[in-house]
Amino acid sequence: MNVVITLEHRFLRTPDSAVWTPTTFAYPFWQRYLEVFDSVRVVARVRDVLSASAGWKRADGESVSFAAVPYYLGLEQFVIKAITVVRVVKTAVTPADAVIMRVPSHLANMLTPFLNKTRHPYGVEVVGDPYDVFAPGAVKHPLRPFFRWWFTRQLKRQCSHACGAAYVTQYALQRRYPPGRGALSTVHSSSQLTSESFVSHPREMPVFATYYTDVELTDKDYVALPRTTCEEIGRPFRLVSVASLAQLYKGIDILIDAVAICVRDGIDLSLTIVGDGKYRSELEKRATAHGLEQRVRFLGQLPAGAPVRAQLDAADLFVLPSRTEGLPKALIEAMARGLPCIGSAVGGVPELLPPEDLVPPNDARALASKITEVVNDPSRMARMSKRGLAKAREYHEDAVRERRLAFYRHVKETTERWQKTCGI
Repeated sequence: MNVVITLEHRFLRTPDSAVWTPTTFAYPFWQRYLEVFDSVRVVARVRDVLSASAGWKRADGESVSFAAVPYYLGLEQFVIKAITVVRVVKTAVTPADAVIMRVPSHLANMLTPFLNKTRHPYGVEVVGDPYDVFAPGAVKHPLRPFFRWWFTRQLKRQCSHACGAAYVTQYALQRRYPPGRGALSTVHSSSQLTSESFVSHPREMPVFATYYTDVELTDKDYVALPRTTCEEIGRPFRLVSVASLAQLYKGIDILIDAVAICVRDGIDLSLTIVGDGKYRSELEKRATAHGLEQRVRFLGQLPAGAPVRAQLDAADLFVLPSRTEGLPKALIEAMARGLPCIGSAVGGVPELLPPEDLVPPNDARALASKITEVVNDPSRMARMSKRGLAKAREYHEDAVRERRLAFYRHVKETTERWQKTCGI
């Protein structure tokens, strides 16, 4: 049986019809579905490009194909292409297919009415919360309040009508978007944490000097130096965050403001931001306005895997002050590297971090205070590293695989029963 999967990730297609991704959802991700289904058809936006850039990964491959939705960004572009987009989404599914929708998703919202009309079963993988996505400050759009109501309502209906719902959280998303009566409800993360994602031991953190120094180190120099020399050389305490800059969901503006507060208070900090998007230039200007242009680095989008892990390994603290989250993959990956982490108390983040490592969203001063606490307490950082690494191991691929396969089998078997009643 073929399975159709809808998601909001945007892919690239070269003239040879190969489909690529610069970050996540490369071919190995789709292979997990092939453990149960014979083939996969991905319904997603695809943009045509002349050539693949270095670091991009193939997304299609043997038994994995794409139903390419015309590429659009934002409501205005969607309106222009709406008729074609709806046609592609509708025709991507046949009665012979099983359907799994990664939600919330605009494409899933378009497909759901056609599925409900024929009572075609579908499963949902719930990876985010539109109620938080469209919270004040997260999105700059005059229709934000309407979007918040509409997309929250849509997701509640999809979960209540799905034959099975797989959530990335243990309880946060389930409370707002409960599964229907009699539906299979399970938990499995979207993260692909294999053994290479983990360090073998927690970190032993040094005491950091909070005074400024004339010593300049490159990344290469730092990696080569043992951590116990940090106090003597007086290098800055290194923060890192991995986040999309396509919207302000991840609170990077709040993080920049918090760094500015810490620096004014005499804490010697630097910040590396991995990720890209339309708000990058605005955030760069924000850093400059605070006088942080020498302290805040924007690396842009890096390929998933080793390049991102290298940045995590070179840092001292991971910070994710999100305004909305499902279960943040970037945070779990940082914990798997033994990196102490702090985050905002939204979505599934409290399932990963204890209360003492959480801050309220949209509060730069509270975040600055939390960063200062951590910088000045190396024994606490060591405990954070040990606790985070242990928690991340709960999301190892081997730990979640069986729950994920059980969900796939349920969707497949439910679809097969429906097909028999329809004479398919």
